[in-house]
This record gives sequence, C-alpha cells and structure tokens, in this order.
Amino acid sequence: MFEKKLIKKILSKWNYGDFKVIFWDNEELIIGKKPSQFTLIFKEKIPLFDLFNDTSLVFAKHYMESKLDIEGNYDEIARVLYYFSNKHFLKNKEDALSKITQKQESKNIKSHYDLGNDFYKLWLDETMSYSCAYFKNPNDTLYQAQINKINHTLKKLDLKKGEKLLDIGCGWGWLSIMAAQQYGVNVVGVTISEEQYKKAKERVKEFNLEDKVEIRLQNYQDLEFENYFDKVVSVGMFEHVGKENLGLYFMKVKQVLKPGGMMLLHSILSMFEGKTNAWIDQYIFPGGYLPSLREVISIMSEWDFHLLLAESLRIHYAKTLDMWSQNFNQVLPQVREKYDEKFIRMWDLYLRSCASAFRVGSVDLFQFLITKEINNELSLTKEYIYK
Repeated sequence: MFEKKLIKKILSKWNYGDFKVIFWDNEELIIGKKPSQFTLIFKEKIPLFDLFNDTSLVFAKHYMESKLDIEGNYDEIARVLYYFSNKHFLKNKEDALSKITQKQESKNIKSHYDLGNDFYKLWLDETMSYSCAYFKNPNDTLYQAQINKINHTLKKLDLKKGEKLLDIGCGWGWLSIMAAQQYGVNVVGVTISEEQYKKAKERVKEFNLEDKVEIRLQNYQDLEFENYFDKVVSVGMFEHVGKENLGLYFMKVKQVLKPGGMMLLHSILSMFEGKTNAWIDQYIFPGGYLPSLREVISIMSEWDFHLLLAESLRIHYAKTLDMWSQNFNQVLPQVREKYDEKFIRMWDLYLRSCASAFRVGSVDLFQFLITKEINNELSLTKEYIYK
C-alpha cells in the first residue's frame, strides 16, 4: 500500500505527457489524457526504501531486473523525462564534485570499453566506430555512415601532408589510420582502454602504417608534448573527462598544440546543466559528464581557443543509435553466450532510450572546429569541407 502511494506521488509530479501505469495488483493509473503514449508495467512491488532514490535509477534498475516492463513510444518517455528534469532541476544548485583522478578515470573507462572487442564487434560496423555516424543519404549503411563521419571530421581539419595529428581517445584506431592513409600525416593516438589499444595496434600493423601511426595506452593528462602537433582531433572522448576536469582538458590541448593549431572536438552535450543521470552514471558511463553548450564555449574562451565552426549532428546520432539497437537485438543469441538477461535489458534500454533522448533534444551532438589562439592564415570559407 505504501509503495503504491509513493509511486503515485512521484508520478503526480510528472504533470506532462500521456501515459498509463499498471501496478502489480493490476490497478491502472492514467496520467494525462487517453490514448496513452506508453505504459509502465510493474510486475512486483518496488521496495519502499528504493523509492527514495533517484527515480530514473530506480525504474531503470527494476527494468533491468525484469521487475518492470515498458511498452510504447520511447521518444515520448524521453520527452516526459526531459520536461520533468528541465522544469524541476534546471535551477537547482549542483553538488560539489570531486576531481576525477587518473586511476578512477581508467577504472571508469574499463567498466564500459573493456567489455571485450568480441562484444562490440557483434553489433558495431566493420570499423568498430563507437560514436555518432554521418548519414549523407538516408539509405547509407552504418559502415558507410561511419566512413562518412571520419571523412567529414578529417576534412574539417584541412590536413596537409607531413603534419602531426594527435587523436585523443582514438578508440579502435580507424580515424588515425584513415588520416595517415589519405592525408599522409603522422598520427599519435591515445586511449586508456586496453582492449581498444590492442585492436588499434593490430590494425596499424595490418595496414603497414607503423611508421605513420603510433598508438599509445596513455591518459591524455600524461601527454608530454609541447607545441608539437599541428592538429588535434577528439571524437567521443570528451564525455568521459568529468566536470571538474573540463578546464584541465583544454589546458592539456593548449600545451600540445602549436600556436594557431586547429582542433576538432566531437562530443555529446546536454541541453541544460545539472547532475549526470543517476542510472547512466552507475551502470553505463561511470564518472561521465555531459556539459552544456554554454559551458564548453565558456571554457574554450578561457583557454584562448577561438571557435571557427559548430555543427550539430543530433539527428545523425539518433539514427546511429537506432541502427546499433537493431544490430544488438539481432545478435542476442551470441550476447547471451557471454552475458545474462539483466545485462541484455540494460544495454537494450541504454541504446533505445539514448536514441529517443537525441530525437527529443534533451541531448545533442556537436562538432566544434577551434584554433589555439588566433590564426589569420586559414581558408576564408569552409567550402573545402564539402569539395
């Protein structure tokens, strides 16, 4: 009785959207108007103590444990959560966050990226690119869209033969390899994921690029270069830096980049500032933080970086996640050989809910093209990107 009353009280604050709740005793609660856009089905009671925790964490945890089912439109769920969070938490003061140490950052990365190359190979494309793809055509395959993304990213940097490129968070190495192959640049790629490091090293060797591409198992904080690189690229890594280390990140990029050097930063951003989603923080990306557009622009300026171009790829990421979700669900028999049902429901919820979050606009994906200090020698237009 108390559990149900507390759930009703929590949901009464979600005074937005049209959805239905079915409790463990088959009682139904209608929020908003009919027809309902989605349904929350509680298969059993949620312990009273759990209900005093973060709502998203409680519901997602019980979904993972098959104690809660979700039916209907995930975009509508994301829209309700976004509206609720925006209205109720936007003006709240943030709790002080401790600085993320290198040891903790390494542990956080391992919990996600070191699940094993065999796992990611099951549902990523052939490049094993685990970041937003770029769809020039709605019918592009995931592989083609990931190649498009890499080409689009490298074109923005206007690379010249012989230049030195730093790839922060190089993943499984495909961008570093293509940069060396297509532009003749010398690349240093860094990652703190041992699984990514091993696979990226293998790929470099397969393409006989050991003289052009160096892959390091190294934290960006430990980079020792001074005014060395002509260009820097970072795709899908900035989200793991942590709120307290945003300034440190740009300080380090400024250290390694030549005056006037160019950087391409590719990162997910949140539309409003606040705490990281509790479920995502505990189960998916521990220690991660999605800064707002305002935060990123402000910190860039503080470290004397100048913005040349900002492009949103929000819908591209929603489409990417949809394709990952489809791929993931097509290989469930293979996933079940390695992981239990709780893990499968967690990843299914993660991929589907993130796709919806991009569609409703609670998060965005930006590519920023910036320079260290002023550079008056750059192309007057950005036409070179699309030639």
